[in-house]
Amino acid sequence: MNHLTVLYRGPLASCDYDCPYCPFAKRRDSPEQLRADRAALERFTAWAADYREGGLSVLFTPWGEGLVRSWYRRAMVDLSHAPHVRRVAIQTNLSCRTDWLADADPDTLALWVTYHPGQVDPRRFLDRCGELTALGIRYSVGVVGEPDHLEPARRLRAELPAGTYLWINAADGRDYTDAEAARWTELDPLFHYSRHPHPSGGRACRTGDTVVSVDGEGTVRRCHFVRPPLGNLYDGSYRAELRPRPCPLPVCDCHIGYVHLETLPLYDVFTDGVLERIPHGM
Repeated sequence: MNHLTVLYRGPLASCDYDCPYCPFAKRRDSPEQLRADRAALERFTAWAADYREGGLSVLFTPWGEGLVRSWYRRAMVDLSHAPHVRRVAIQTNLSCRTDWLADADPDTLALWVTYHPGQVDPRRFLDRCGELTALGIRYSVGVVGEPDHLEPARRLRAELPAGTYLWINAADGRDYTDAEAARWTELDPLFHYSRHPHPSGGRACRTGDTVVSVDGEGTVRRCHFVRPPLGNLYDGSYRAELRPRPCPLPVCDCHIGYVHLETLPLYDVFTDGVLERIPHGM
């Protein structure tokens, strides 16, 4: 195998924000759940650090906010220095401090940042983004396309550096009119990829071949949205199941899934920025 991309999601499900569109808003994990998450992440990080079957990229996609936990920050830093790791990235609301990033390799570590209007002071958020820029950290910033987020997103676009990509995620269940979609497209020229679910059934997808998802138990699946397991990461049983295969689901409506569809040109759009959602040239 030349290169494997892993989307890791452990048991962490707590978040410090209470966004009304998120089922994990202000959810708290018990001390036992946090200890289990830490142990699971440390086990995965040890596996990733010892991976010797080719190059490796990792995207952490926790249900909750990972970077407020020391073990996620440490995992990001440690993996960023592993010579075989091409990219380590995480989805985050950027509520944590940023000084720890000075210990990371900025050529390897990247952040997929979501701005949640109403949850954080805009100036504070922009200052954090400025700190990332000063540290040389690659990052994208995005907003969920709720109607009341349009004006905050416009203000955010005006304040962010011109070279920082601002992505817009279509809100779950929202059917945008052409006029509404046009307003979001002014901010994100790639919004049309998020606006509608993509037909995927029977179509070629990199998941299950060069891209897999892994949970806290080490169960390997082709992606977060296809539940039958391929095996386990830690006993190596997943290896024999890695091969090209069509998607078994009729549609794919999440970026971390459809970005890997071979019927879409998104690998050409993002090239080496697929995991942190940064288009080529930005």
